[in-house]
Formats: sequence, structure tokens, C-alpha cells
Amino acid sequence: MKKYLESSKYINWSNPDIKALAKVLSSGLSDEESISKNCFEWVRDNIKHSFDYKLNPVSCKASDVLIHKTGYCYAKSHLLAALLRANNIPAGLCYQRLSVEGDAAPYCLHGLNAVFLKNHGWYRIDARGNKEGVKAEFSPPQEQLAFPINLNAEADLPEIWAKPLSVVISVLETYESYKEVYDNLPDIELLGCQKDGCPSNETR
Repeated sequence: MKKYLESSKYINWSNPDIKALAKVLSSGLSDEESISKNCFEWVRDNIKHSFDYKLNPVSCKASDVLIHKTGYCYAKSHLLAALLRANNIPAGLCYQRLSVEGDAAPYCLHGLNAVFLKNHGWYRIDARGNKEGVKAEFSPPQEQLAFPINLNAEADLPEIWAKPLSVVISVLETYESYKEVYDNLPDIELLGCQKDGCPSNETR
């Protein structure tokens, strides 16, 4: 689990502001599920999704997401992972491949998290932000993510990553406005296993 607790360039929980917020969110709590729920709901409800709210700048590092209070799903997942790790709770990054408009090509990656809970194992949570038609909650062991998989070219990618995918970082660090990011959302080609369903989660 060590790599899911590390502070890194983009999940930089050693930042003083992140450590301070993590302490506030865990204040008075001793169990990991309550702390995880607090962290999840804070990021979901207090960091505005860049495209939903038409907000700049484009954030990527967890500390920058916290400063600017806005980010795409990927950036919000970086901050949530940082807050969980700052509370010594293992957390990783997950991705789905979804239709951008919900019914056909083009497709893009969607970023979310997995948190390791002693009573449930790896549990996926999605802090992208609720809105009409999107209602993600923290209710282990039942997952309640923002988006279902509806189309053949969509997929739940099975990996739990300790660090963000390079294709995601490239987009967030290349483009300067929320609109440019939306016009160039990251995507990957599905492997056969991901298209047909993999037998088990595979960590990276």
C-alpha cells in the first residue's frame, strides 16, 4: 500500500494547506470510513467542476486545485487522493472511458478515485460534482458513481493507479482554458480485456 500513501508531484499532500484541510476534515473522527466520506463530500461539493461552471484556470496539482477551487474530474481526483493520503488512508486513481456527449463518439477518459477501506477493500468514489442527472455518493459497499457504462465503446478501466496517467497530465498542462481542455479531452484505445471485461482489478 506504500505507493498509495505517497506524496508526489500531482498528489502533493505534503503541501501545508492540504495537510491543514485534511486535519480539519478528520477532526473528531477516528474511523477511516467517516474520514473518507468527509474528504469525498468536501471535494465533490466545494471544488467546482471546470466545465460545469465555465471556470479557469486549468488546475492539475492537488494544491492548485485547492487554491483555485476548480478543476476537471481528473484534477478533483488528485485533490481527493491527496486529502485521503494526508489522513493515512490509501487512495488511488481510476478511470472510465465515456462518450463525451453520452450517446456516441467521441470518447474521453473520466477520472475518479478508489479508496482502500479495511472492511470493504478497494472502493471507488467519484467526486466530479453532482448536478441534474449526476448523483455520486459515498455508501460502501455499494458504489454510486457519477456515470454508468452504457455503450460498447465505454468501459470501466480496471487499474488503480498510484499516479495520474501521462495522457491526462499532458492535456491539463498543455491547455490554458477550460474550453481548450474540453475540445481536447484525453482518451486511450481500449485493450481487448477492457472491451470484454477483465477478471479482476489490476493495480499499477
